Amino acid sequence: MLYAIISEDVADSLPLRAKARASHVARLHDLRDKGRLILAGPHPAVDAAEPGEAGFSGSLIVAEFDSLEQAQRWADADPYIAAGVYQKVTVKPFKKVAP
Repeated sequence: MLYAIISEDVADSLPLRAKARASHVARLHDLRDKGRLILAGPHPAVDAAEPGEAGFSGSLIVAEFDSLEQAQRWADADPYIAAGVYQKVTVKPFKKVAP
């Protein structure tokens, strides 16, 4: 089943993101390589593709897991959590309708 992992950043998270980005992205590549990643990316803090110093306000990951508990465990182990980037992470089932 698909699950949405919706994360909200702490204020001024850009320096924290930079420190943990490589390990965060490596986990996403692992999901991709296993054919389980549907989409992933950050939410710019301003209405721009490249937010610069404004940084990001959170992230969205949609991926396939065997259960909600497995998705939650995967989300809980995100390097961005250990680095203090995220203040809140919500994991919930997701039903893809389109495209």
